[in-house]
Amino acid sequence: MQFSYTWLKTQANPNLSPEQLAHLLTMAGLEVEETETAAPAFSGVVVAEVKSVEKHPDADRLNVTRVDAGTGELIQIVCGAPNVQTGMKVPCALPGAVLPGNFKIKPTKMRGAESNGMLCSTDELGLPDDGVNGLHALSADAPVGQNLRDYLDLDDTLFTLKITPNRADCLSIKGLAREVAALTGCTFRQPEIQTASVQSAKTQPVRIDAPEDCGRFISRVIENVNAAAPTPAWMRQRLERSGVRSISALVDIGNYVMLELGQPMHVFDADKLSGSLIVRRAKEGETLACLNEKTVCLSENTLVIADEKGALSMAGLMGGEASAVSDGTRNIVLEAAWFAPEIIAGKSRQYGFGSDSSFRFERGVDYTLQADAVDRATELVLQICGGTAGETVEAVGRLPSEKRVSVRLARVEKLLGVAIPAAQIETILQRLGLNPVAVSDGFEVTAPGFRFDIEIEADLIEEIGRVYGYENIPDDATSGRLKMIRLPETRRSRFALYNEMAARGYREVVSYAFANEQWETDFAASADPIRLQNPLAAQYAVMRSTLIGGLVEILQNNLNRKQNRVRIFEIARVFRKHSDGSFEQTERLGGLVYGSAAPEQWGEKARAADFYDVKADVEQLLSGKNAAFAKAAHPALHPGRTAEILLDGRTVGFIGELHPQWLQKYDLPQAPLVFEIDTAAVLARDKTVYRPVSKFQPARRDLAFVMPEAMTHDQLLTALRSVKSPLIQEIEVFDVYRGAGLPEGAKSMAVKVLLQDMNATLTDEAVEPVMAKMVEAAAATGAQLRG
Repeated sequence: MQFSYTWLKTQANPNLSPEQLAHLLTMAGLEVEETETAAPAFSGVVVAEVKSVEKHPDADRLNVTRVDAGTGELIQIVCGAPNVQTGMKVPCALPGAVLPGNFKIKPTKMRGAESNGMLCSTDELGLPDDGVNGLHALSADAPVGQNLRDYLDLDDTLFTLKITPNRADCLSIKGLAREVAALTGCTFRQPEIQTASVQSAKTQPVRIDAPEDCGRFISRVIENVNAAAPTPAWMRQRLERSGVRSISALVDIGNYVMLELGQPMHVFDADKLSGSLIVRRAKEGETLACLNEKTVCLSENTLVIADEKGALSMAGLMGGEASAVSDGTRNIVLEAAWFAPEIIAGKSRQYGFGSDSSFRFERGVDYTLQADAVDRATELVLQICGGTAGETVEAVGRLPSEKRVSVRLARVEKLLGVAIPAAQIETILQRLGLNPVAVSDGFEVTAPGFRFDIEIEADLIEEIGRVYGYENIPDDATSGRLKMIRLPETRRSRFALYNEMAARGYREVVSYAFANEQWETDFAASADPIRLQNPLAAQYAVMRSTLIGGLVEILQNNLNRKQNRVRIFEIARVFRKHSDGSFEQTERLGGLVYGSAAPEQWGEKARAADFYDVKADVEQLLSGKNAAFAKAAHPALHPGRTAEILLDGRTVGFIGELHPQWLQKYDLPQAPLVFEIDTAAVLARDKTVYRPVSKFQPARRDLAFVMPEAMTHDQLLTALRSVKSPLIQEIEVFDVYRGAGLPEGAKSMAVKVLLQDMNATLTDEAVEPVMAKMVEAAAATGAQLRG
């Protein structure tokens, strides 16, 4: 929301500097993002009248003019503007003037003719483009000699506000003036709205077929207007300084009323309508050619304004081309309505375009404002375009009910921490337009139509606090006893998990839980993901069921910025939909590794990170647990370089290299390695048990097994560890051999077995039975002791 300080002062003049007002509004919850003057700095420019124009004797494109700049004598200025003519009033930069860009004006000669100044265009003064090729023409009543900055009020300050969704009442000059008056105590002067005298019997019938969506719909016919009449300079200036482009008088009047009062309006060409205006839901497949030159196919959840032939506009969003006014329009219909915010919300994203009207309607417009808006627009149309007005016609649907809310003085003091006198609270509520009524323990208000956000006592206390001034509330230090929650011994802290990932060279990333639907298809093979009813954007339309998509996107961003070694992780929730329609959300730890295994250095030869590097990271995360890895298939991963992660036989995650087809689709030079694992499985740990250190020497036995090539390391160790004995302390593979002396299609694995007794020195009689059982267990899986 952008507004002009000068315009605001017509309704509330706080006598504050722009900087003071910006600070006040920001501290009251209306964040001021930016302030700027209406024009860049320049000096020495005055209003001048062109008295004569003659062709330059030595230049076809130049004219020699004599102008009256209020100095008491005519000044000769050479001008090349094509639109210069006798009698026009224009900005004139006198010698000594400084224009934007530190351009200094000095007397000079142009092709032999003296020039004692410069006649200026809007571009040369840094003013908004007026669409004219040449000098900026001023009004005929502009006073000659007056400083241009004063005449055009170019020292006006433009404020840009970041309005929160609950403060739609501040999306107008009237609403802002009410707010400023409440904050400063200055007088609030509401716009005076005159009721037009009815001089025409012509009316426009209206009907509401969707009463839940439209609470009020008002129309008025105005006949014999001059649609080609120019928009007055004062209105065009206020529109431009509010960030709205001037289009035509009738369209500008609608926009002006919206900015002034906060009520969006639409103007129809009455001669293009057939029968009644009807507010209804769109019919499936119905199309509309919009004013933005786009033709849309309307869905049944869209509210439209239609006549007997079909849809004319998207209610609260965009008008239609077929019923638009033009310079040839003679008869118009003014329309103002109140639409439920729920029916307008989300339509901008649904159709890919929005408008100032939809921005207001989806946040909530005052449901008592429509009649005033029609009267104000009628007044302006008759003043600018002429014509005769008919009676207003109104249809009423379901309007919001009044909300009565009470606030207790004791509760105000408890929540704000400061005792505010009852009289001051009453004054604050009165200035906000809440009309308080004193009750036994506080006040009761009836929330006005422009304050949808006043629903409970806390809302009123918030209003009291921000108008009273958060800066006026003492910042006393709080005191209290903080009790740390004891973490069970069987659970690691999340902080330890973050530390461990960072220690292994990973950097944490955070991505949206909303995902691109294509990611779900590619990386999770999900044909029916969880779809959002109201997505933030088209590319974030579903809930993710895997973290891979977000990690790959962040990898792409890093590669685009020449970061060729990436190690990232994310701990976040994923979402799944079951066949019965229920939903489940679980927290997962996902990681991605790309590029070299180690940072570039002189002491180690560079090599690309591989599956086993990432597997080592996962094993470290699961150290102390009975973790295993088994060959698996995953839609996102390489079919031969993928494993599922098992804990006590239960699948808790997966690890692998991204599938080659996704490298091509996502434009990745080489394959990243990814893993994803349940966070709960990583955080869980066995309870720490004390065990004394044995005083006796351990015994080591090495076993070499011949086994089929297809048999895995995990299968052998699982078989050996199935032998339960208190003597066994460690079992690890230390060598793998393939070659001469082994049958074809076989390999040899050498295993180290460490045994130790806590109470005695081990003897062969104690060790051999254990080793025999291990050999027997290995043989059951196809591994034979090597001779």
